Amino acid sequence: MVNTLAQPTHCMSTTAKEGEQPEIEVSEAASNKALALLEEENFDTDTAGLRLFVQQGGCAGLSYGMRFDMSSDEGDIIYEHHDLRVFVDPASIQYIVGSVVEYEGGLQGGGFAVENPNVVSECGCGESFRT
Repeated sequence: MVNTLAQPTHCMSTTAKEGEQPEIEVSEAASNKALALLEEENFDTDTAGLRLFVQQGGCAGLSYGMRFDMSSDEGDIIYEHHDLRVFVDPASIQYIVGSVVEYEGGLQGGGFAVENPNVVSECGCGESFRT
């Protein structure tokens, strides 16, 4: 997980609930894995969640970041999928609207991945993208 700080904004948070037209989605497998990791770290899953953000970096220009946060920041868009809260700052949402967060496990380990319909190119290693 990336350990960078998202910049707080000065507007009210909004919440997108399951069943509404979400701007991002989270698969059940990704939600279950994130909730298990939050609980392992003794986070309160009623207020804590997964932060998904986009930052400058990588050879293609932008990269995804994910980390667990104790609570949302002012101005965050808050999504709820399969009991997992996902926090997205307003600057990041424009790059990831329509995306799906997945979790894939396997013999070589597992990890979270973002399936983003806005990507027009990725770097060779898949760590960064351009919209």
